[in-house]
Amino acid sequence: MIDALVKRILTAKVYAAAIQTPLDPAKNLSVRMNNHVLLKREDLQPVFSFKIRGAYNKMAQLTDAEKAKGVICASAGNHAQGLAESAKLMGVKAVIVMPKTTPDIKVQAVRSRGAKVVLHGDAYDDALAHSLELTAAKGYTFVHPYDDLDVMAGQGTIAMELMSQHQAIDAIFIPVGGGGLISGVAAYVKYLHPHIKIIAVEFEESASLQAAMKAGRRVRLPQVGIFADGIAVAQVGEKPWQILKDHVDEVITVSADEICAAIKDVFDDTRSVAEPAGATSIAGLKKYVSQSGVTGKNLVAICSGANVNFDRLRYVAERAEVGEHREAILAVTIPEEPGSYHHFINMIGKRSITEFNYRYSSRTSAQIFVGIKIADNDDRLNLVAELTNAGYATVDLTEDDLAKSHIRYMVGGHTDGISNEHLYRFQFPERPGALLNFLKKLGRKFNISLFHYRNHGAADGRVLCGLQVPPEDKAQFTALLDELGYPYWNETENPAYRLFLG
Repeated sequence: MIDALVKRILTAKVYAAAIQTPLDPAKNLSVRMNNHVLLKREDLQPVFSFKIRGAYNKMAQLTDAEKAKGVICASAGNHAQGLAESAKLMGVKAVIVMPKTTPDIKVQAVRSRGAKVVLHGDAYDDALAHSLELTAAKGYTFVHPYDDLDVMAGQGTIAMELMSQHQAIDAIFIPVGGGGLISGVAAYVKYLHPHIKIIAVEFEESASLQAAMKAGRRVRLPQVGIFADGIAVAQVGEKPWQILKDHVDEVITVSADEICAAIKDVFDDTRSVAEPAGATSIAGLKKYVSQSGVTGKNLVAICSGANVNFDRLRYVAERAEVGEHREAILAVTIPEEPGSYHHFINMIGKRSITEFNYRYSSRTSAQIFVGIKIADNDDRLNLVAELTNAGYATVDLTEDDLAKSHIRYMVGGHTDGISNEHLYRFQFPERPGALLNFLKKLGRKFNISLFHYRNHGAADGRVLCGLQVPPEDKAQFTALLDELGYPYWNETENPAYRLFLG
């Protein structure tokens, strides 16, 4: 299969719509990583994503009869823009089915290119199913975003450019959703330069390739996180898998915080803002260097897109410092007595305080929620040790999602008289009416004793909810949670809750 795909890459037609993007040195990252880091700037394409390559190449292979039917696809946004732009250039009708959670900037970009947009479902797989229904009903020509050899070949033209732009590449880091991009790049690179490492990078909440590699077959994830919406795919494509199972050297997964830190890194080096999926490869590169200890290598990361809603940057900025290991979030118990604040601040030394929350809770001690600037992860561990050795009871909440998403905004809520309180954290697609629907379902049978929701610009809504559940109703309550259909976590024993709210 690799031979056939390479031939298609060599004859692919992309440059009537796409441009050859630069391979830019990331000077700041290179110094920090002690390697030569280069960014393949697919965020500079006319549709701000690499997807224009595969979409146009596929349409260039269609017959006149297939074009006359009109084209349709399912997409979280970038393939949609690529297909809409390609259809516009060729004078072909286009229908795009997009999840309701797609960032508005992508929806409007598709409509501005003359395509009809149909919003359906909460994730890519929902949109895909509906697009196939419309294809069967209306006779459209379906253009798959990744599970198609011509689409894969179009994306593979990136590899041809890379090989002409730099002759001594050691490893290429590529974001993975359905696998169209990495399969095209891997096929060309491994066919001509098998010594170059192909390293796949996935968001940890949509790591279908990693699951497939472990199982030795394609695996469908039961659910996917949509923070990195451009790669939120539950199962890697069948055709990409035939390439990837033999030609990917390593799969790395990264967290949302690590992606946020990578977006900041791209901005610092280029003054451009990558979307979460677009920065995933940079996050993977950083993690690879940290784990392997390699130095002096030529490392390429494909910055795959820049279609991000402006309001999501609030969340990115919030989490970037944590993702970069530049902020520690701690719960510290100090004596409730004169001079204790002064003594605590002296212990912090010259470190900058990013956040300081306190509420009186008892006559003997006070719980402080504090954010502190740190140099790196080792500095955080040293700080916790210093505070503990000085007699301060200290709980490190830096990796605690409950603390980062909720507690920091609602510190000081201890209360008496609330019996049988159970604390749960929920996540649901952020769209109009979602919160109201959530409240209607959850509050109809059980008393809500605590509630926190904040629209922080991410693709998913995050709710912290305390409910009074008598022991005899626990089974009924559990059934209701499962009926909701949203991811949830029991946080009743979380130390952040116990220290500040319980």
